[in-house]
Amino acid sequence: MPSFEVSLQQLNDLLTDDSGFYSWPTKHFHEVYPRIYVGNAVMATNVLRLKRLGITHILNAAEGNSFMHINTSAEFYAATDVVYCGIPASDTDHFDISVYFEEAADFIEKALTYNNGKGKIYVHCREGYSRSPTLVIAYLMLRQHMNVHTALAIVRQKREIGPNDGFLCQLCLLNQRLATEGKLWNK
Repeated sequence: MPSFEVSLQQLNDLLTDDSGFYSWPTKHFHEVYPRIYVGNAVMATNVLRLKRLGITHILNAAEGNSFMHINTSAEFYAATDVVYCGIPASDTDHFDISVYFEEAADFIEKALTYNNGKGKIYVHCREGYSRSPTLVIAYLMLRQHMNVHTALAIVRQKREIGPNDGFLCQLCLLNQRLATEGKLWNK
């Protein structure tokens, strides 16, 4: 098996403790990479707190009206200078979040280069546990050229996360594609 092929089990092992248990996030948000924050809906709807934190961009990985989604939009943040992007992802194993990897990575990159590299982005979903960390991991792979192990471990080191198995499989496929194309620098 080529070294760039990653299994679902290997990624789940990185997400669980020594007893095989997943942990729930201990705070509403965490800075998981310089100027990239991952968190939940509570923080996403607290405009004053976001401004105090210096957030310039918001990526809602759960845009929509159902129980699984967060009903914010550019209009929600209209009174602020925050730049908004919404992705209508569902947190289910069969949802293809990979179709949003490039769009999300582009938006995160745009946020980080904003104001001569002083931008800060808040990437959220309902709980900040599956959808939003998946998009940040994809960004780290696509724009920072990290392999999936490294990207997942960096995010997991800062925040308790648990992308669903479907999302993890899609990250494995991204890893395989980027490795085949020679786009991962830290294999």
